Amino acid sequence: MAACALRRGLLSAVSKYNKRHTHRVLSIVDSHSVFEATRPLLQCQACGLSGGVQLRRFMSSRNRPEGKILETVGVFEAVKQHGKYETGQLFLHSVFGYRGIVLFPWHARLYDRDITPPMSDSKREPPGTHGSKEVKGKTHTYYQVLIDTRDCPHISQRSQTEAVTFLANHDDSRALYAIPGLDYVSHEDILPYNSAEQLPIQHELFERFLLYNPAKSPPFTARDTLKAWQEKNHPWLELSDVHRETTENIRVTVIPFYMGMREAQNSHVYWWRYCIRLENMGSEVVQLRERHWRIFSLSGTLETVRGRGVVGREPVLSKEQPAFQYSSHVSLQAPSGHMWGTFRIERTDGSHFDVRIPPFSLESNKDDKAPPAGYTF
Repeated sequence: MAACALRRGLLSAVSKYNKRHTHRVLSIVDSHSVFEATRPLLQCQACGLSGGVQLRRFMSSRNRPEGKILETVGVFEAVKQHGKYETGQLFLHSVFGYRGIVLFPWHARLYDRDITPPMSDSKREPPGTHGSKEVKGKTHTYYQVLIDTRDCPHISQRSQTEAVTFLANHDDSRALYAIPGLDYVSHEDILPYNSAEQLPIQHELFERFLLYNPAKSPPFTARDTLKAWQEKNHPWLELSDVHRETTENIRVTVIPFYMGMREAQNSHVYWWRYCIRLENMGSEVVQLRERHWRIFSLSGTLETVRGRGVVGREPVLSKEQPAFQYSSHVSLQAPSGHMWGTFRIERTDGSHFDVRIPPFSLESNKDDKAPPAGYTF
């Protein structure tokens, strides 16, 4: 069920339909092609008819698989309009379509520049950035999740599956390591479902972190290893601020993470990673062509970075595949700074426009101790 663009309207449609029906989540397993193997399908258990929600696979004709077999995955649950999902909740990602399971929640401050705030509870933008309005922050729930490794190959062109990185704990100050299949998911991107399987998600950390307990709902509870891992690595995992802005129907969301400080050539180097998601909220097909960054350091330096695409790609954002998500890194020789910029977007007629990247702060407000050398249990 990866590699599908589950449209935003699916959230409300499933929520309304669940009042009268129960849905089974079915995947189509392709017996001939590994490249695009699964697709979700909703079916009403009461009447056997589709639930009025159309989920389509978007493939080119030369890659269209044959010999597909229906396979039950689970049963959709009602989307939570209030409250949060618990540890062990199975879900489909509403945009990228992968299967996952919730480990624990994060309560972040969302700064949405698309919303005009009152003067109170606002955050003033750093000097020199585009725009000068204050942005109000509101509490928003995100989740640390595991991605089913069977779905990783199908989402790799739309979302990095090794985006959560850490500084290595040895002499090489630039070395990074990653935890594959670890992601952060916003509350509204969760499509919850349940399954009778004791191992519904394939990931090497699943059984280390979670214990099957049929008496609970959801039937997966946190092991002590998960609790210890969360507590030990909290400074490097914590999601605190989220920044969002929309330009001409292209929404950009940025989440910065402080990674720690290292010493290099008799100076301190501070590292951050940042996760960026671009989402086409309209119907026009566009393509990201260039990036333009401005990086300001507390030491007084201002750096300009220009280049083609992002992480070596120039993604197309369409109604069928509206989103692209990636992570990158930045280092400063100062404990804080801020970044802002634009993406150059091209329309199908060859014309261009610039999409604003919302300004975000780079803060080293956590203890500057080295992260663990690795995750062993």
